[in-house]
Amino acid sequence: MEQDSNSEDDSVGPAEDDAQPPFPLGLSDSEAVEVLWQVRTQRRQTEPDLPDTVTRLTTPEGSIVYLVGTAHFSDSSKKDVSTTIRAVQPDVVVVELCQYRVSMLKMDEKTLLKEAKDINLEKVQQAIKQNGVMSGLMQILLLKVSAHITEQLGMAPGGEFREAFKEAGKVPFCKFHLGDRPIPVTFKRAIAALSLWQKARLAWGLCFLSDPISKEDVEKCKQKDLLEQTMSEMIGEFPALHRTIVAERDIYLTHTLRQAASCVEAPPNAEKVPAVVVGVVGMGHVPGIERNWDKELNIHEIMSVAPPSRFAWVVRNVLKGAMWGLLGYACFRASKGVGRALLSFPTVQSLLENIQKPSV
Repeated sequence: MEQDSNSEDDSVGPAEDDAQPPFPLGLSDSEAVEVLWQVRTQRRQTEPDLPDTVTRLTTPEGSIVYLVGTAHFSDSSKKDVSTTIRAVQPDVVVVELCQYRVSMLKMDEKTLLKEAKDINLEKVQQAIKQNGVMSGLMQILLLKVSAHITEQLGMAPGGEFREAFKEAGKVPFCKFHLGDRPIPVTFKRAIAALSLWQKARLAWGLCFLSDPISKEDVEKCKQKDLLEQTMSEMIGEFPALHRTIVAERDIYLTHTLRQAASCVEAPPNAEKVPAVVVGVVGMGHVPGIERNWDKELNIHEIMSVAPPSRFAWVVRNVLKGAMWGLLGYACFRASKGVGRALLSFPTVQSLLENIQKPSV
């Protein structure tokens, strides 16, 4: 199951110093394509001087992948990404995002900062509707970790991905791929890997996250991504959770990077030539991608989600009923009007209907 979708921003034009040279008049489409291809080839550096955060990987066909390890809350990571893309003029840029998080590429920093801090009831309901109760709550708790870092630093996450998107739009013929596993699959597999007691302990730790973070801490995390380091410290006693959130995604990212590194067709004769790829991932994923690079990978295994057991189904519905019942009672005691408003929610009405149905 592939999730690496293409996405090019027509609104992003080249920077002034990257402006295309004027074309001779009267060129055919095929001739214009060939000229653009030659322009990019001339700009591409064969022995680029790249930041220390870049790892170079190769394929048997001769394709090159420049893997940029980043910290998700770092201005210097944004510079590393732009420097690399401008130097190597890639055929493909792959980022550690899936289609469920692609909206951050189009939002400005101010909007993202507001979104990250504003975790409201609507977001909770949307997460639960999309991923189920337990996985949805896990997503909200992880958003809380990200929001905590955002609030501490005053910096929105994903700046390196937006930088990659912008720079890819300036490179002729460059494709933009989403390389991460869909987040609902990750959350559902993570939840399935935990016992009920482990879920409660993890939720407790995430709810009471409050340690201060400085910008210096972020830059120290160039050896390991800050968000993933924060999570690793909290889930260190849950190896199964670390496997689903980090190790399995290392495998998936390796898979999408190798796919992106397939040979490309060069004009004018559509000759197959090795590709140049830039991958932008959290620094915590770089060692795993290196380890997996030459291995045979089983993607289907890490994309499957086992159905919940009968016991888990009963526990989930009991907890769900108790949660809504307590919330409804509290609202009723506070105000009869608020209580009536709560009872008008479709979720509550559906729950009451299920309770009232006679058992078969």
